[in-house]
Amino acid sequence: MRIGELAALLGVSTRTVRYYHHQGVLPEPPRLANGYREYGMRDAIALARVRRLVELGLSLDEARDVIADDRSRELPEILAEIDADLAAQEREIQLRRARLAQVLQQAEAGALGPDDTSSPDLVAFLRKIHFPASKSAAWDRDLLVLMDSMATAPDRQRAFTMFDTLTADPEATARGHEFYRRLDELADAEPGDPRVAPLAEMLADFSMEHMMADLPPGQAGWDPQTVEPFLEDLAPAQAEVVRRAIRTIGARMSEETA
Repeated sequence: MRIGELAALLGVSTRTVRYYHHQGVLPEPPRLANGYREYGMRDAIALARVRRLVELGLSLDEARDVIADDRSRELPEILAEIDADLAAQEREIQLRRARLAQVLQQAEAGALGPDDTSSPDLVAFLRKIHFPASKSAAWDRDLLVLMDSMATAPDRQRAFTMFDTLTADPEATARGHEFYRRLDELADAEPGDPRVAPLAEMLADFSMEHMMADLPPGQAGWDPQTVEPFLEDLAPAQAEVVRRAIRTIGARMSEETA
């Protein structure tokens, strides 16, 4: 196919394709004897990959490295990776739809004001706590809003108590900011990074001290799999911190109720 057909297939302009060529991100096929460049399936896949990587926040230099690596890989392997990414996106969309359904039900029941998206207590907490300008803090804030929209009344009441405790404790706020700073530092790290384990322990300690104090004994059986859909937006090492912390919390709570 020609460049116009490739661009139309992926929903971009030919100018975008040429820009990626110029930046060295997208390999440019050689010209044929007739003077045209002929694009194939690998070119379409590479263009789709570049768009997705940029959408995820990677720079063009970082995307260039990924595409260069793809050239040495078998096509089925690349397609399997794309399929896994689409599956992750599908789970994320399902979560967003579940969140939207909750809000829609509240709106239809007249339980929402024109600007309400979550509990007034959570809104007040988010205003007081002053989340830092951090990607991991933004992820945590969005997760709080999502969980608040799905919480039962007893769970929400426990959360209100937690919010009051945290906003009244400057040291807790400082520790939270320190955690986000250290979590951000793991954005480019691997799950086996030596910083993961101590940071997971810090999160478990903080959570047990400030967020789990009055959970009933029946909720001791924590399953790390329940948080997996929420970890898609974190880097591998960051996600591993949360997984380890959840496992640690679950083990401690089980010991306390044994």
